[in-house]
Amino acid sequence: MALSTIGAAVEFDSYLSIKNWLCESDRPIEIQDFVMPDVIAGDCSDLIGQYQAALDGHNGPRGIHGPFFGLELSNPDRSIRAIIQERFLKGLEIAEALGGTHMVIHSPFTMWNVLNRRNYPKVEAQMFEAAADCLAPALARAQDIGCTLMLENIEDTDPATRVDLVRQINHPNLKVPIDTGHADLAHNNYNAPPVPDFIAAASGHLGHVHLQDVDGYADRHWHPGEGRINWDPVLNGLDAIEETPRLIIEVRDRLKILPKTVAWLETLI
Repeated sequence: MALSTIGAAVEFDSYLSIKNWLCESDRPIEIQDFVMPDVIAGDCSDLIGQYQAALDGHNGPRGIHGPFFGLELSNPDRSIRAIIQERFLKGLEIAEALGGTHMVIHSPFTMWNVLNRRNYPKVEAQMFEAAADCLAPALARAQDIGCTLMLENIEDTDPATRVDLVRQINHPNLKVPIDTGHADLAHNNYNAPPVPDFIAAASGHLGHVHLQDVDGYADRHWHPGEGRINWDPVLNGLDAIEETPRLIIEVRDRLKILPKTVAWLETLI
């Protein structure tokens, strides 16, 4: 495949600061203002309206990062899952209003699940069943509006588990994304495979990539090239798969230097 145009994760002020750069090449954006519980549960109409006006001139792909704080989609309690479903549906409503075609959600899988597969042999199947039930209304709505849910690795140490869940659910609007920093943290701290192995495991289902760098200790969200990740094998791994995932740089600060960061990454392609 040919690597897609690299875009950026933004909040409203940071979007405005790099709007010209994003728009001149129709770069993809991921809007991240709606993840906090107090925001997603409240009246978002003013912020949506501000974005609708500011997005004039942006013709690239776009999506949002969905809500995730406290929202474990494999929660065994049906009543709690009902709240999670409500939040996901609200996220999709926002995505539709902003012309979004993807919404990132978080994986529930951790190192504990890997270590205890034999100790608690029923847990993984129960998590799969609960996650499928939780996602059912969101996936139906996502299909209606042409949006894809992206199940991001967070504390995942087995790259295959999320892919197995996506295969089992078998819905065209559910794909696997990869966060490079999260994958490297799992590799460094929990002996998970390295980032390129996460990419290879997702082949056939990979729809989205968060590009960020780390030091192996914490979830830094540094610009690529500022941490320990070896980017040549990562980009080669992305280039080797058949699909063309949406590439989003997700950094905490200094978004004004993103053009320089992207130019450096593009020299490696």
